[in-house]
Amino acid sequence: MLSESDDAARSGRTKPKILITSRIDPGPKALVIAIVLLVLVVSALLPWTSDSAGWEVLTGQSDPSEDVGLLPRLFAINCTIIGLACGALALMTRLWLLAFVSGVAGVVVAFEGMVAIWSRNTGGHAGPGIGLSLAVICMVVLAVQWLRVLWTRED
Repeated sequence: MLSESDDAARSGRTKPKILITSRIDPGPKALVIAIVLLVLVVSALLPWTSDSAGWEVLTGQSDPSEDVGLLPRLFAINCTIIGLACGALALMTRLWLLAFVSGVAGVVVAFEGMVAIWSRNTGGHAGPGIGLSLAVICMVVLAVQWLRVLWTRED
């Protein structure tokens, strides 16, 4: 009695890989991703709204008179979780699942950042700072790079 793996080996077919546990090889894109992660950390030190830096928006320590609002704070939280934590873990472990989450969720977070900039421009507040704009650009670049890594994955 032949098992499925013996039958697959004899017919020249290989057993399909489980996609979740497969690995990626980002190649030269790994350097681009690492640099953008570093720039994302630097953007948290720059002002996001008038005088509040990104880390102040993230931790809720910004000046209450600035009325930061929900969207920039939500973007700061998701940018930290998806952009920094998940992206760094995907880069270190090279797991396909983490790269997939970084890419797909990165697109959502980048859109969320654009809406955060829009809310600062239209809500009668001071406009977005350079740090917020830089963080959104970093999230767009990270999402594109992770999707390129996923697209060029070799089986």
